[in-house]
Amino acid sequence: MKLVKIAVIIACASLGACDMLSSKDLDKEKFEAYLKLKRIPLDDKARYQRIKKEYNQRAALVGAIDHTKKLKQLQIDTEVEQFRQQLVISRYFEQYLADAVTETGLQNFYNQNIENYKTRKIHASHILFRVNPKMDEVERQALLTSAQDVYSKIKSGEDFSELAKSQSHDKVSGAKGGDLGWINQGAISAEFSQKIFNLKAGEVSVPFLTAYGYHIVKVIDEPQEITKSFESVKGDIRYQLRNQSKQAEMARLIKSVE
Repeated sequence: MKLVKIAVIIACASLGACDMLSSKDLDKEKFEAYLKLKRIPLDDKARYQRIKKEYNQRAALVGAIDHTKKLKQLQIDTEVEQFRQQLVISRYFEQYLADAVTETGLQNFYNQNIENYKTRKIHASHILFRVNPKMDEVERQALLTSAQDVYSKIKSGEDFSELAKSQSHDKVSGAKGGDLGWINQGAISAEFSQKIFNLKAGEVSVPFLTAYGYHIVKVIDEPQEITKSFESVKGDIRYQLRNQSKQAEMARLIKSVE
């Protein structure tokens, strides 16, 4: 008799021809939670009945499969528990972080740490004599001599931009008279940054070495201090605060059950 009942259940589930459970057998609270999960409004009667039918059929089908004993229940339970743990942790921190990291909190953090969002920039041009790592000392010295010769020409009054076009190994900036545009402090090598941010507008550096080669730099506009806007850094602040809040709350929770 039991086998007949199971067969009927499976047949109905497959064909969608009958409701497996009446409304009085339906766990109303669980079903309404399911509707909420799927964002299905309760006042949509036609859809409500269709979803209820599918929900009942699926539950009955699972029951029928359970009766076959073909699946190892321990394995199923283990997988379900793993999913449940992941879901519980994910949903908890989703809610917790929504309360812990607010728009006001982001703005306050930005205001309190405004110095971290200030930077300096400078407008400069350069002439580069590129150094190859395979060069020996004689070849390097020859490059330095060439750089010093160009520097002497600049000091004698020759046009920096014209010399950059003809002499610089950096062909991209060289085509623009050596113009590198506005450079943010920290976005370039320490040697380059230290040298150019100590120059005044119109001043030209003596040749100096970086990992790229020998540079002669001319400052076009002196350093300016800029402050990044809140909107431009808000995403980074949110990521930082959410990560800190999550780690702290996770440590608290773990400690509470030790």
